[in-house]
Amino acid sequence: MTTTEQRSYLFNDAKLSEGEYIYRLKQIDFNGQFNFSYEVEVEIIAPAVYALEQNYPNPFNPSTTINYSIGEAGIVKVAVYNLLGQEVALIVNEFKEAGLHSVNFDAAQLTSGAYFYTIETPQFKQTRKMLLAK
Repeated sequence: MTTTEQRSYLFNDAKLSEGEYIYRLKQIDFNGQFNFSYEVEVEIIAPAVYALEQNYPNPFNPSTTINYSIGEAGIVKVAVYNLLGQEVALIVNEFKEAGLHSVNFDAAQLTSGAYFYTIETPQFKQTRKMLLAK
């Protein structure tokens, strides 16, 4: 919209890797002329914390997303366990860089019920509960 009033804009650029990013707006007038705003520089820094987020959706059928962050690069294991403590799925078992990560878990082969999922690194271990409702 063409206006002489000051406007504010919000842009959410999700799931960015660590690094520097530059943004700017392009204003296009009705006559086709355009101008660019000043550049805004943003630096994304890997979190210095370890965290295992609650899966979503929860309850789920048959797939869900698990987000986690690791404070330093290393071997990461994310696994799913039944109520007897038996490992029923190994989702991640590899070297990961520090930062935010997301993994999709497809539980089509499992029966309905409660399960636990755990993240393990040499420095961190955390467990959360999830519900599969078929």
